[in-house]
Amino acid sequence: MRLRHELRYDAPPPAVFEMLADPAFREAACVAMGVVSADVSLERTGNGFTLTVDQVQRTDDLPSFARTFAGETTRAVQHEAWADPTGGTVRIEAPGKPATVSGTVTLRAEGSGTREIVELDVTVKVPLLGGKLEKLMSEKITAGLDAEHGVGVAYLKGA
Repeated sequence: MRLRHELRYDAPPPAVFEMLADPAFREAACVAMGVVSADVSLERTGNGFTLTVDQVQRTDDLPSFARTFAGETTRAVQHEAWADPTGGTVRIEAPGKPATVSGTVTLRAEGSGTREIVELDVTVKVPLLGGKLEKLMSEKITAGLDAEHGVGVAYLKGA
């Protein structure tokens, strides 16, 4: 399943990039998403950075057929690699589950602000239920991006 989600920030791309490269911002975003636990590791590399967020998420908001597949909690490991401030690659793994997410994130100047464009391929290889699980995963990812955006808006305002 293809997922595209766009977010707008009232700050120029370099400021949004620096926010995304701040481990404290990433930790605050995890709190806003309501994760059970998260370990954020970020390393600056040249003009970019690499990020790993290893998190445990609740599944109590999922339908019962999905909880049967996911368990009471589920682990997601998000990897981002930014070569420069214009964008990077994203990969999300669910250890022990037949699910993969991969794609890109791009920062584009838009007037005095920034449009963050996230494009992902969400794949769950489970007979009969794969499509439904991909849709649920896409909804969870979108909700997570929206929660992160809320934290980002406040972060960029200095709150």
